Amino acid sequence: MTTPKDLKPANDDEGFELGAPLRTGRLDDILGFHLRMANVAIYQDYTAAMGDLGLTQKQFAVLELVAANPKVGQIDIANQLSMDRATMMALVNRLEGRNLIARQPSSVDRRRQELILTGDGANMLTKARQIQTEHEARFTARFSPQELQDFIAALKRIYRDIMPETD
Repeated sequence: MTTPKDLKPANDDEGFELGAPLRTGRLDDILGFHLRMANVAIYQDYTAAMGDLGLTQKQFAVLELVAANPKVGQIDIANQLSMDRATMMALVNRLEGRNLIARQPSSVDRRRQELILTGDGANMLTKARQIQTEHEARFTARFSPQELQDFIAALKRIYRDIMPETD
């Protein structure tokens, strides 16, 4: 339980100093805070790197999943990325509007929409992969190969029980 004492700085005379970095208090011990800060750093770098292509992280993920799983259903991708159907529909609409993917009815189940990568989509994905590889290297270079493998395994432990298998 939080007490009034927990809410005060160590020294009552210590106040916020203009221009000084904020003390993080108890946030420094919260995993979610550090995951959020790491996500912000990666997101900002990704957005700057992909600026000329105008491709968001989610759009890139959808292109990768469609390329790896031709004729995949958009519901399957939504489930893999933990996205609701409405968000997925809007995302597919944007990618289709840019002629990066196409929808087609399934030959097995006409109610199902399958996604395929277009020629423009394949070209975009090739360019995006190069940029993404450079972006990723800016962060993975901070770890040894073993540290990176252990780090990714640790992150997967956080979401493995609530997300679909990713291996």
